[in-house]
Amino acid sequence: MRVVVQNDKKCDSGGAYRTAGIPGGLAALAVAALAAGCAQPDTPVRPAHGQQRLQAPPARALDSYATRLHASYETRAAAARRWGLNKVPLTPPPPPAQKPRITAREGFEVDQQEELNLPPVFTTIPTRDRVVFLTIDDGEEKDPAFLNMMRDLKIPYTAFLSNYLVKDDYGYFRKMQASGVTLNNHTLHHPYLPGLSYEEQKHEICDMQDIMRRQFGKRPQVFRPPYGSYNQDTLRAAKSCGIKYAPIWDEEVFVDHWEYRETDQDLHPGDIVLTHFRGRNDWKGTMPDMVRRFLHKVTAEGYAVARLEDYL
Repeated sequence: MRVVVQNDKKCDSGGAYRTAGIPGGLAALAVAALAAGCAQPDTPVRPAHGQQRLQAPPARALDSYATRLHASYETRAAAARRWGLNKVPLTPPPPPAQKPRITAREGFEVDQQEELNLPPVFTTIPTRDRVVFLTIDDGEEKDPAFLNMMRDLKIPYTAFLSNYLVKDDYGYFRKMQASGVTLNNHTLHHPYLPGLSYEEQKHEICDMQDIMRRQFGKRPQVFRPPYGSYNQDTLRAAKSCGIKYAPIWDEEVFVDHWEYRETDQDLHPGDIVLTHFRGRNDWKGTMPDMVRRFLHKVTAEGYAVARLEDYL
């Protein structure tokens, strides 16, 4: 049986969006709408053939919209200052109306990947949206400040949980789930799966599915193999208990540095970024310190953080 073990190194760069006050796209929308609302009522414009005349909304309603828009931005800006960010995180676009087709990354397939319709392993979502996806593994550190920070900043992320690390405080992750975070499967004990038999792998993955349902109300459809290592038995076992996707990562962020998979050492639209639930016992800092490093880079390079499940 072929064992696939990924290289965990990766890359970084990108382009920057220009923002001042209200973010550019939203500000332009508000200005355009206000301009439409100020059109003179006694100078009608004939609509193009086959089109209905567009009725401009009252300027008062548009002014109210612009005010709410500005207030929302100011709330996020205040949260960014409070948590030590030098820029306000960019807002992601709406979820795609048509989800991208997810397939196994080339070179990351296993034998009979397509014939058996096995969950694809991938590192990047195929999208032109200038977004990246933050994913956090295992569940060892349970820092209340991290939950507060992510809630205040409204940063989406996805958690992959291993039961032996989360079972002492399922309540912490229920709070996370209540704020809109998706909780996914990262096995019972975080083993090196290709070293196990099919039945042993199935126990690690499928029994974790049962725990996720009991503790958090549902069996996930997304699974990450520990260490990003897997073989055909891994994906067969995962499929047998309801897994549809097996994302790994393209970059990894720590509290004091980044690591990259790609040789260009760059961020790319749709990249999946890995980090871990870790604190001062393992890092030279806290989870909020890690989030600051992550957001400083992605924001400076013009990326927003989107919700992974919105693209699956």
